[in-house]
Amino acid sequence: MLPLELDARGPRRYALRALTAAILGYAMDGFDLLILGFMLPAIALDLHLSPAQGGALVSWTLVGAVLGGIGCGILSDRYGRVRVLSWTILLFAICTGLCAVARGYADLLVYRTLAGVGLGGEFGIGMALVAEAWPAAYRARASSYVGLGWQAGVLAAALLTPLLLPLIGWRGMFAVGLLPALVSFGFRRRLAEPDLFIQHARTARDPSAPTAQIKPSSALRLLLADWPTARTSLGVVTLCSVQNFGYYGLMIWMPSYLSQRFGYSLTRSGLWTAVTVAGMACGIGLFGMAADRLGRRPTFIVYQVGAAVMVFVYAHLTTPAALLAGGAVMGMFVNGMLGGYGALISELYPTRARATAQNVLFNLGRAVGGFGPLTVGMLAAHYGFAVAIAMLAGIYVLDVAATLFLIPERRGAALE
Repeated sequence: MLPLELDARGPRRYALRALTAAILGYAMDGFDLLILGFMLPAIALDLHLSPAQGGALVSWTLVGAVLGGIGCGILSDRYGRVRVLSWTILLFAICTGLCAVARGYADLLVYRTLAGVGLGGEFGIGMALVAEAWPAAYRARASSYVGLGWQAGVLAAALLTPLLLPLIGWRGMFAVGLLPALVSFGFRRRLAEPDLFIQHARTARDPSAPTAQIKPSSALRLLLADWPTARTSLGVVTLCSVQNFGYYGLMIWMPSYLSQRFGYSLTRSGLWTAVTVAGMACGIGLFGMAADRLGRRPTFIVYQVGAAVMVFVYAHLTTPAALLAGGAVMGMFVNGMLGGYGALISELYPTRARATAQNVLFNLGRAVGGFGPLTVGMLAAHYGFAVAIAMLAGIYVLDVAATLFLIPERRGAALE
């Protein structure tokens, strides 16, 4: 729950508005990527695309997101959180509108890649914005709500696309995807930069201040400023890589596993997905509350151990009821950790590198995590799906080690 003392006055009102802006952006990410998956068959049929070309539309959207996330994070630390978020949403809106009028594969691929660039900055910059706007006691909780935005976007896409796609076609769906971007852009245009960033910017412009004359590349260098910082950055990349690897590895292949081993229909697989996503949403929300009360490291370790146990156990479940309930619990641990990265990374890096750290480190993890489906597929081909999923549990042991030996605890710390 939101703290009761955050009412509609002054800085407290700003904190809620910043949170809303970040949630809207990340919800748009989830909505856009899922409707693209739903629309691929219709796009391929209309534009006469091969399977490889259809897959490239998704792949290059993700490539654009990784590049955009890294570049936009650096720009945000130099020019402002809200300003760069407005740029990213405007780029996404323009390119999504162009997708609706694309004439063929080549121009659609360009528009999707550029739209991905716009999407890429949303998560990290939004997390930095929320961390700087909210008090330390509620920082993890607020950051977890941003993570819930993705789940809301995925749910909206899952509910709306089957209803609207037969009526308005894939071009109409891109037009629908444009609407939340415009709403988000309008909302952000009325939002000021957080006080902490403004104070830092004033200090940086003061020739007598020790942080003056910061170059554009300085923020990136600060992620490896010394050995303790480099060790922390390695730990954060490890955590983000494992989380993305496990998430994509499971969510891409689980419907095939359920279909091949248990004969699940598309409807039953869809029910499993909905229940698992609900479990993920609960896990994200609970993570934020636990991290504010118990600390970041203890909460991460509980979730990492829970993920290792549940992934291994799930590979041995056989009854429909157990598979459904187990999917919810597994989803809670596997993706619940998404609720912790915003506060964790924000507290580990200074204001002049905070958005850079959020976007660079998380997107490096996303890039590594992209190999999750490939790895699970290769293991499944040699050993079967059940063994491949059970072996996936081993990566969370690496996660626990990284948390114990590389990540410092900074719960409640004042942001530098």
